[in-house]
Amino acid sequence: MRGLIILALITTMGLSACSPQGDRLDPMINAGPEAPDGTAVLRDAVDPLLVGHRLMEAGEYELALRAYYRAGADYGTTADVLTALGSANLRLGRIGQAETLLREATDVAPEFPAAWNNLGVALMEQGEYGEARQVFRHAYALDSGQSDSIRENLRLAIARMENISYDEDNNESSFDLVRRGGGRYVLLSTP
Repeated sequence: MRGLIILALITTMGLSACSPQGDRLDPMINAGPEAPDGTAVLRDAVDPLLVGHRLMEAGEYELALRAYYRAGADYGTTADVLTALGSANLRLGRIGQAETLLREATDVAPEFPAAWNNLGVALMEQGEYGEARQVFRHAYALDSGQSDSIRENLRLAIARMENISYDEDNNESSFDLVRRGGGRYVLLSTP
């Protein structure tokens, strides 16, 4: 086996030495022909987080997840990236993965209310109403009570804990995650 690896390396090195272009690892040699004069050259790409948010709004959760992974490659594992990844996984029904990512986001930035709110949504989806209540309460305190969506999520968690339904005709309501801007998602109860 070792002999095959050495033979493959020698063959590869020999072929690259015979190449008319020389060193194939040099990006300038393989860059291709220059663009004609007057051609607009794009230097900066669109922010992958923004692309992901727009894809989420369009209901393209799998594509949004890919955009968020690109954002992670560009920016690292920031709270924004982790929260976005968690939210996309929530929409795709990957609740366990979402919870893990959102818990990591709250560890990275413990003062980020959107991460706490979205973690509460993941917990609600799993029926963990008590913990979700505490998480929403924490998110609401971090947000200084300015977000109606976090307050509504807290109210839903309290109602679920106390087995009170806002929909008296149908107690089988489910939850829906809706993006509200600024990285915030609201949990809505739907029949």
